Parts: sequence; C-alpha cells; structure tokens
Amino acid sequence: MRLDAGIAAVLEQYSRTKIKEWILDGHVKVDGEVITDPAHLITGYEFVDVEAQIPVILTSVPEDIPINVVYEDDDIIIINKPKDLVVHPGAGNPRGTLMNALLFHYPELNKIPRAGIVHRLDKDTTGLMVVAKTLAAQTALVEQLQSKTVTREYEAIAYGLMTKGGTIREPIGRHPTKRTAMAVDHKNGKPAVTLFRVMETYRNYTRIRLRLETGRTHQIRVHMSYIAHPLLGDVMYGGQIRLPKNALPELVEVMRAFKRQALHAVKLSLEHPTTGETMTWEVPLPEDMTKLVQVLQEDRDLQSK
Repeated sequence: MRLDAGIAAVLEQYSRTKIKEWILDGHVKVDGEVITDPAHLITGYEFVDVEAQIPVILTSVPEDIPINVVYEDDDIIIINKPKDLVVHPGAGNPRGTLMNALLFHYPELNKIPRAGIVHRLDKDTTGLMVVAKTLAAQTALVEQLQSKTVTREYEAIAYGLMTKGGTIREPIGRHPTKRTAMAVDHKNGKPAVTLFRVMETYRNYTRIRLRLETGRTHQIRVHMSYIAHPLLGDVMYGGQIRLPKNALPELVEVMRAFKRQALHAVKLSLEHPTTGETMTWEVPLPEDMTKLVQVLQEDRDLQSK
C-alpha cells in the first residue's frame, strides 16, 4: 500500500493530510532512508520511523466563563452556546471567548489544537456545538464534517411570508467590498447547500427549520438574504428591523430589543469518534427567541380577528 495510507492505518489519531505533510517535509524514514513521496509503496514488513510533532500554539489564557454543557464523556463535550460569545479569539476579541472558557474548565485541552474546537457558530448565534477532548476525537470529527456525516439543524425567523421550503445551492465567498461579510459568489465562491422548511408563519415573518449540507461562514444568513428572506435582526445581511403595520406594543418592544440574528442551532447529530454510535442532541429555543415567537403569534392572532 501507499506509505501515507500505511502510517494512517497505524497512527489513527492523526489525519491523512497531516501524515502526508510529515512525509513531504522529510520527517519519515523507511528502513532508515528518508522518503518524501506519500505514494511510495510499502509491503508492511518495513521499519517506519516518524519523527514529527504537531505544534500546539495557544495564546489564549484560561478565563472563568460559564459553559452550558449538554453532554460530556472522555472524548467529546456538547455545548449549548449562548449569544454574545465569540468562539475563537481574534482581532477585537482577544479575551472572553469560548476557547478561553474551555481552557479554564478543561486545562488538558491546551494540548489540543484550538482547544478541541472543530466548528464554530457566529457570536450572536446560539445553540449546539461539539468540542473534542482528545486529538484522535478531533481528527475524527473534522473528517466527519468534511464527509458531511454530521447533521446540523437550525431554527430561524426570516422576513417575509414563505409558503414552502426548498434547497439553496449557491456558492459563497468573501464579499467584494465588505471585509467582514460573505456573499454569493458564482465565480470564486465555494459550494454551499442549505435545506429549509416552513414551520410557522406570522404577519410578514416566517419561522423556518434549516439543515446544512456544507459549513461556509455565515452560510444560512447569506443564503436567506440571497433569496430575499433575510433573518430577523441580522443587520449585516438584512438591514434594520422592519416592524409590521399596527404592530402590538409588546411586539415593537421585543423586536427593538432583539439585537442579533434570530438563529439557533437546535439539533446536532454525529457518530461518536470512539464507539461509532450515532448520537443526537436537541435543545429548545433560548429565552429571547421564545419570547419573540410568542409575541409574533399574539400579533398575528389579534390581527386575524
């Protein structure tokens, strides 16, 4: 078999991509000879010496920030992320992130790249995330995300009345003029697929359930804006909140106080990286979205009388 495949069969905790990098960089010897060709053929009777380490560079410091843990075992942590919590430190957010919190509550994660984080949610998006507690688990989960075997479902409230669901297949890339925004880009964008269905309609708004087949930055927000149904509260992709005519005072108050996109990661399903068991978690809407749904229902019902 190929050298990279042979090493991957023995060192299961490392990705095939990482092993290929080690070979190309001259960190692998076969029977004492440095081999730099990942496709080099081996029979299985050779002595293979891998002299490589994964550099772990964490500048984040542990911070005592509460984490809502939905599930935990020796390999994974399932978290229900609140609003206003950035996942990774970055420009403008060096502290106060989920990574800082993880390093405080799980100091052993300082040995794992990105403190075990394998995917992200936007700062103002709430809901379920998975974090790996071991390098092997992180590698397995990243491969599941790449092979699209992880199921992620969301609930959202969008502008406009939607009568049916559908599938959005539009590539996404960087916005041509807004540095922090994304956009549908048919020339340079990466493939992106979002499936959605209608759950409930209100006056000028629709509650929808969405499922991601890909995980592009701001994917749901970009796709819904592209089909002219941006998410309620999404200033970047939908502009300022638009109130319905003759709205109930309670609705006006709640909507003006709603300072984020109405988007919640409600369901997560994956294969456990060690046992292979398919596991699923669901969490209810957070308090602010629950209140929003309630007043939208009351406004609709009152206006229909």
